[in-house]
Amino acid sequence: MSINGNWLRVSPGELEQAKSDLDWAYELAMQERDDHSDRWAATDKAWQGLEFLLDRLGFDIPLVLGAERFVELPDVEPDSDEMYDFLEDLDDDWGYGPPSYLTPVQVATAASRLAALTEEGLIRGVDPQELTRADVYPDTWDRPGALAWVAHYLPGVQNFFAAAARDGAAVICWLD
Repeated sequence: MSINGNWLRVSPGELEQAKSDLDWAYELAMQERDDHSDRWAATDKAWQGLEFLLDRLGFDIPLVLGAERFVELPDVEPDSDEMYDFLEDLDDDWGYGPPSYLTPVQVATAASRLAALTEEGLIRGVDPQELTRADVYPDTWDRPGALAWVAHYLPGVQNFFAAAARDGAAVICWLD
């Protein structure tokens, strides 16, 4: 089983509805995903590698995991028994915890910053062992072409966030 990063582009009104009804938002997300809608995008297993590479470039918006929370998480270590217990009892788990989101302003900022990146620039000077040492999922960084595999997602990510920014949309983020 793998962990996959997902995004759903939503209008500000839909974001407000999601804040009060995550079950509705989940159904919308699954429908858009099943329909392969242009409102849904994914990074498959490359999500944490992409986040690592963007962080390395000083990208301050948590593009993959979102900046804003629908569900307040407890102030405990992420891998602690307390967190596992909390998530086990959580009704709003979309696969690997609850979703989060980026506001329309954060989406516009991310789209602008992403537009300046190239696939080559994303991975320039990166030693794959950096990702291994940082325990970045999936642990396949010793394979030839692993960094290029992450970088090949960049054009799709750029297009998705550019479209969301043009629409004044927010983005719901989740792992499943």
